[in-house]
Amino acid sequence: MTLRVGIIGAGPSGMAQLRAFESARKKGADIPEIMCFEKQGDWGGQWNSSWRTGLDEHGEPVHSSMYRHLWSNGPKECLEFSDYSFDEHFGRAISSFPPREVLFDYIKGRVEKSDVRKYVQFNTVARHTSYNAETEEFTLTVENLANGTTTDHVFDKLVVSTGHFSIPEVPEFKGINSFPGEVLHAHDFRGAERFAAKNLLMIGSSYSAEDIGMQAHKMGAASVTFSYRTAPMGFDWPENTVERPLVTHFKGRTAHFSDGTQGEFDAVVLCTGYQHKYPFLPSELTLKSKNVLYPANLYKGVVWQQNTNLFYLGAQDQYYTFNMFDAQAWYARDVMIGAIELPSLAEREADIQLWLERQSALPDHNAEADFQSDYLRELIAATDYPPFDLDSVSQLFKDWMSHKETDILGYRDMVHRSVVTGTMATKHHTRWLNAMDDSLGRYLHGPSQDVDTGTLAAVTGEFSAK
Repeated sequence: MTLRVGIIGAGPSGMAQLRAFESARKKGADIPEIMCFEKQGDWGGQWNSSWRTGLDEHGEPVHSSMYRHLWSNGPKECLEFSDYSFDEHFGRAISSFPPREVLFDYIKGRVEKSDVRKYVQFNTVARHTSYNAETEEFTLTVENLANGTTTDHVFDKLVVSTGHFSIPEVPEFKGINSFPGEVLHAHDFRGAERFAAKNLLMIGSSYSAEDIGMQAHKMGAASVTFSYRTAPMGFDWPENTVERPLVTHFKGRTAHFSDGTQGEFDAVVLCTGYQHKYPFLPSELTLKSKNVLYPANLYKGVVWQQNTNLFYLGAQDQYYTFNMFDAQAWYARDVMIGAIELPSLAEREADIQLWLERQSALPDHNAEADFQSDYLRELIAATDYPPFDLDSVSQLFKDWMSHKETDILGYRDMVHRSVVTGTMATKHHTRWLNAMDDSLGRYLHGPSQDVDTGTLAAVTGEFSAK
């Protein structure tokens, strides 16, 4: 009987799993029957961005947390596919920190060269999963959002590739209900133009707070205040930006902080993280974890401990992204088809504990980058995924973090060398701080590209209105 594999989600992780099976097929291997279910109308997951917040056109929770004017906050050289370079896709060198649309074009380019779209049912959402231990089969109920019909599908293996940056973690603060300005979570943020000339409070001290806060500065915010729970980010911020310890309560427009200071604000953005949440899975198959580099209960960060027919991709915090999803997908594929034989439950648990102990002792971000590099090294060594220089990528992460400490507004103007092709990135035609058009055309073709820039011209002075 042919192996049946179900894949939930066609974002970067699901696309990686499809590509892993396609790679095996091209090498002459027999591959399973594959069905992939994607709730959106196109693949790409987070990168398939929309103006919508809250609910989509079908009344489903919006998946993407991306927003206008989002540029990569890490070097593209750290996420490059080892079997599909940026040079191959764009036909020339580009800068190291492209905007969202450029990266979306890149990840689509690889799968569109493969015959894998036929496996995906779009506008189809997973509703319920059950597992029969006697037959070792999953029954997955999905709904076609276009016509409202539900169907059941039976699989021998199930891959969860829905990501974990789409369901907000929303804390409560005394008095925030009566705050007279705008309050939103980073998941619902779609652009900082609305914060021009306003005093903005960012609650949180991770990547989304930093990026949205500096985008607000770029778009003309009067001031930006970061409120941190454990420690300040400590960057060399522009003059209108400060950090304060956690908010204790609000009174009207005034936020009171735990160090006794206070400030008046026009808007509050909660950059307070996301939940691992899988409403289509029963509790015994659901990963419960904070956003960590190595979640417990996943062998090699991929295989569910109590049921090795279940796989999670992209469930960890991430320095690496696209290429890590690849490494995980190749590993999951080989476990599914029997090319990798899993050790006993006890041996798997011992391996997990070694990684967890190492994780708990990590002293800083540089050590975290090395930790995840070693994790990828182990996955890649077990499969035929094309290897690449992980030590050099880890050094790129460290260089990037150093550049951010030196120049939080200018690190995206730096260039890095590809570890896949050896190509040095080109300097972008416009400094990030002045780049107000994040479209693919403007990025690739420069100021002469025929784009409608009149809306921003009056504010930025960078373009002339048409």
